[in-house]
Amino acid sequence: MLSNKNEVVSANPNIGSTVEGTVVARERSALYIDLGVFGAGIIYGREYFEAKELIKGLNVGDKVFAKITEMENDQGYRELSLKGASKDMSWQKLRDIKEKGEIVKVKVTGVNKGGLLAVLDGISAFLPVSQLAPEHYPRVVDADKQKILRELQKFIGKTLEVKILDLLAEENKLILSEKAKAEEQTRETLKNYKKGDIISGQITGIADFGVFIKFPITAKTSEDDSEQNTDLSGEALAKEEKAGIEGLIHISELDWQLVENPAEVVKVGEIIKAQIIGITNSQVFLSLKSMKENPWEEVEKKFKKGDTLNAKVLKVSSFGAFVEVLPKIRGLCHVSEFESEEKMKEKLSVGQMYDFEVLLIDLKEHRMSLKLVK
Repeated sequence: MLSNKNEVVSANPNIGSTVEGTVVARERSALYIDLGVFGAGIIYGREYFEAKELIKGLNVGDKVFAKITEMENDQGYRELSLKGASKDMSWQKLRDIKEKGEIVKVKVTGVNKGGLLAVLDGISAFLPVSQLAPEHYPRVVDADKQKILRELQKFIGKTLEVKILDLLAEENKLILSEKAKAEEQTRETLKNYKKGDIISGQITGIADFGVFIKFPITAKTSEDDSEQNTDLSGEALAKEEKAGIEGLIHISELDWQLVENPAEVVKVGEIIKAQIIGITNSQVFLSLKSMKENPWEEVEKKFKKGDTLNAKVLKVSSFGAFVEVLPKIRGLCHVSEFESEEKMKEKLSVGQMYDFEVLLIDLKEHRMSLKLVK
């Protein structure tokens, strides 16, 4: 990685070396560069016209990088070329942008399965899917790669505001982040929230691992919500209406019972209440099940180790059978309680009632282990 100008500029320049200078004069077909201790340089003739578009943006006093094509001509100037050196200039400019944390605009030129492709100051750039802003992240329930690719293709031709996440000039790598742009604002807004707070939010996306929820609810989202806008007030709410905070409700936090498909619990666009269970930097984690009565409290009252209960088999998998002990409470009869998976499937049928012995009740982990009574 080019960490400073000394890695770009040659200490003992020769033909082909890159030097840094200051524009001191400009004529119709020549650009004069002060090279400091290395003398004076000139860009003219073919080199001038090949770099005409780049030269248009230069003014007296601007710093430039150029390559030496002739150590000294008849007029005593070092002849220079911006060709090739312009790439060095671009990397230096991009490095400055990264160090300052500036936000830049890029147009998406293409996609692949990993993210979006773009060009920034003549350098090819990549924006990984993981670095997209929450509102642009492709929410594909079954994580199908082709579906994700189709979602990403919708961004081709669009302009995004990004920050430079990383760059490695010698490998020609430039990594961008759209998410980083919003993180600072999100962190500031999150100062208004703490663990345990209950928020009203709208489901914005569903994935295999959980659901995304944006909050707080504003008048634009729900004019009829009598409790709208109670999460924030004043200036904080005004800022939040622009940015919005998007948090994640993990699949394990959707309900007290086992959830296999988040789409069976909530729908995109649905407005719900959820509790904040964690805030890490600009990430917010919430729980929907904490808003519901904990059915495991009934387990402690009704059952203890060694009890026998009659319950229905809900599902049989390779590692055991899930049994409905109480509404929304499932126990597991592990496959190890049988000689083999085949034997288990011979003895248990989905939908049928059987007697089971309680082997273990773990209220903290919400687990209940069972054994078939023979």
